[in-house]
Amino acid sequence: MFDTLSDRLRDVLGKLTGHGRISEADVDVAMREVRLALLEADVNYKVVKDFVARVKARAVGADVIENVNAGQMVIKIVNDELTDILSAGDRTFRLVGSPAVVMLVGLQGSGKTTSAAKLARHIVRLGRQPMLVAADPYRPAAVEQLVMLGNSLDIPVWRSPTGTAVLDIARQGIVQARETGRDVVILDTAGRLSLDEVLMAEIRGLAEALKPSEVLLVVDAMVGQESVAVAEDFRDAVPVTGLILTKIDGDARGGAALSIGAVTGLPVKFLGTGERTDALEPFHPDRLAGRILGMGDVLSLVERAQDAFDEKQTLQLAQKIKKNAFTLEDFLDQMQALKKMGPLGSLMELIPGMRGAAKDAQQAVDRGDLKRVEAIIRSMTRGERSEPGILNASRRRRIARGSGTSLPEVNRLIKQFGEMQKMMRQLSGGRIPGLPSGRR
Repeated sequence: MFDTLSDRLRDVLGKLTGHGRISEADVDVAMREVRLALLEADVNYKVVKDFVARVKARAVGADVIENVNAGQMVIKIVNDELTDILSAGDRTFRLVGSPAVVMLVGLQGSGKTTSAAKLARHIVRLGRQPMLVAADPYRPAAVEQLVMLGNSLDIPVWRSPTGTAVLDIARQGIVQARETGRDVVILDTAGRLSLDEVLMAEIRGLAEALKPSEVLLVVDAMVGQESVAVAEDFRDAVPVTGLILTKIDGDARGGAALSIGAVTGLPVKFLGTGERTDALEPFHPDRLAGRILGMGDVLSLVERAQDAFDEKQTLQLAQKIKKNAFTLEDFLDQMQALKKMGPLGSLMELIPGMRGAAKDAQQAVDRGDLKRVEAIIRSMTRGERSEPGILNASRRRRIARGSGTSLPEVNRLIKQFGEMQKMMRQLSGGRIPGLPSGRR
């Protein structure tokens, strides 16, 4: 979503870093470009105006203008101020009560039901036991969708007979959760195609009766400034405690996502980063600012890796690498674990300086390169995966036919894997390739 804005900002700020000492005129030119980039990205006009004014006020200070690393200091100022824009409100996610009640509210089509399942999965990772409650008696399809998602996650879903009042559904769900030892209840409430007083009155009544610890508004980040208006209307009508921004992986301009907290005062607590049920992450303003400015987000990458890779298996893999026993079977296992972390392109964007390579990597995925690699390895016998050295010409032809690829592709993979093994041998021996053996 932020690709275009990120490219524009990095281009503008990159010109400053090449100057060494910079003048006030340099800052003026850069801030004009920054202002245009933010407005074109659909960031709220007042937010842009205040942001540019604050950055300029700090950037023209004597300690910046006269500094030989002034360009880098301006980038830091932009990063700090961008983080500040994104830091509205208290982002603490509170689960208070027995059971704790979390209400999800929002318009139809915002991704509310899917977000309920994603949030339930996140809560499981926190060590809690959630129950989903289908509190939308008007749309049977929404109830069925929630039941299907709950079943896929092995999380119970409470549904009441057709015609049951919304408040009764919620209360019955809470009683059921208490009786079955579930300590968090997530209410997937009804939405509408547009805002109306009936919807607001229903949500207000639920909130007043149940006293939820969180009332999270689910907002589609792709609808632009309209999402800000929706958030303001909900904020004024019901006790919203925070936002879940969905479809952050989309290709809209993304400015509304940057300005929604600053305009409404509501904290963004979670980002929906994809369609899968694990594609929800707590919102960290500093990390998103770093991504937008091309600085990467190593902490999020580490957290995803911790979720995807089993600690015991990771230790075993480290021992194999150390003993030079890493096989194509291990390589295939790592490819499967990597898939759990999300799209390869988005992963590489979290690594500082890898934005260009991330696009190449995603293009390779789109071409099906990784699928072909997986097909080639799966067409081998276990013995062949363990000992690629036994792969003679006839075996390679058989593997190419079995995987639906070509002989050159099979040969290329085997050669690349051999080079990888060689690199691992050098690293496990404490030697850095390209340096004399006496240097570290």
